[in-house]
Amino acid sequence: MAKNVLGSELQSCSTNPMTGFYRDGCCNTGAGDVGLHTVCSKMTAEFLQFSKAAGNDLSTPIPAYGFPGLKPGDWWCLCVLRWKQALEAGCPPQVNLQATHISTLEFVDLEDLQAANSGSSN
Repeated sequence: MAKNVLGSELQSCSTNPMTGFYRDGCCNTGAGDVGLHTVCSKMTAEFLQFSKAAGNDLSTPIPAYGFPGLKPGDWWCLCVLRWKQALEAGCPPQVNLQATHISTLEFVDLEDLQAANSGSSN
């Protein structure tokens, strides 16, 4: 069973919309996941605009891929390097630590994830 950044069992991130590289609701990763979709994040208008400007439009639906398009408040498994880029730009979305894959720690410090999580119920 996969672990989260806290060292316990990885929890589900979202099933509505269905997220995860494997579309199983969890931020699991594997050899085919070159983007490392490991950070369970709560979308904000600011982050969605940032991501679109960075070349990854997450708000526009793509029916051919079963992608509904995201809106503020949706939880989604983000690519770890995009989350880190948003952190460096000062607009990291909130993180669900229990649903963020442990491999995220290879790229981002736990303290930064916890800081983005402050004030949440996660």
